[in-house]
Amino acid sequence: MSQTRTMTLPPMKTAPAPAAEGVQLTGCPWHDVKAMLRQVGLRPTRQRMALGWLLFGKGDRHLTAEMLYEEASRARVPVSLATIYNTLHQFTEVGLLRQVAVDGSKAYFDTNTTAHHHFFIEGEDVLLDIPGTDVIVGKTPSPPEGYEIAQVDVVVRLRRKA
Repeated sequence: MSQTRTMTLPPMKTAPAPAAEGVQLTGCPWHDVKAMLRQVGLRPTRQRMALGWLLFGKGDRHLTAEMLYEEASRARVPVSLATIYNTLHQFTEVGLLRQVAVDGSKAYFDTNTTAHHHFFIEGEDVLLDIPGTDVIVGKTPSPPEGYEIAQVDVVVRLRRKA
C-alpha cells in the first residue's frame, strides 16, 4: 500500500526577493520561485522550490539552517537538515541569499541581499537589519596584493539593559 504525501506551504505575503535581476514576477508564488531559480542557473527541484517558497514567502528575514528545518517540518516538507544546508549554500553562491556570520558557531542566511548591516540581540539570537547608510565605516585596511575587498559586514551586538 502506498502513502500519499502532501506538502502544505504557507501563502506568500510578498513576492520573492528580487535578487535575481531580470526575473519577471507573475504574482504566482510557485512560478516566481521557479523563475528565480532558473534565472540563476539552478534546476527547480521539488525541494529547492519548497525551501525557496518558505524562505522568500515572508519578506526579508534572517534564518539559520535549523530554523528553516523547523519551518519545513511544520509545513510537512520532507527534507533533511543536510539538504537544507546544501540548499542554503547553493542559494548563497548564486546571490539569492546572503550569509551573515554572527560567531564561529552560528550562521544566519538573509533574504535581503542589498548592502546593509545588522544588530544581533545576544541571548535572543535575533538579527535586525541596519540600513547601509546608517553605518559609516572609516578607513578599511589595504587588502593583500591580488585581492580586493568584496564587502564589509558590520554586526553590532546588543543586550537588554539591566
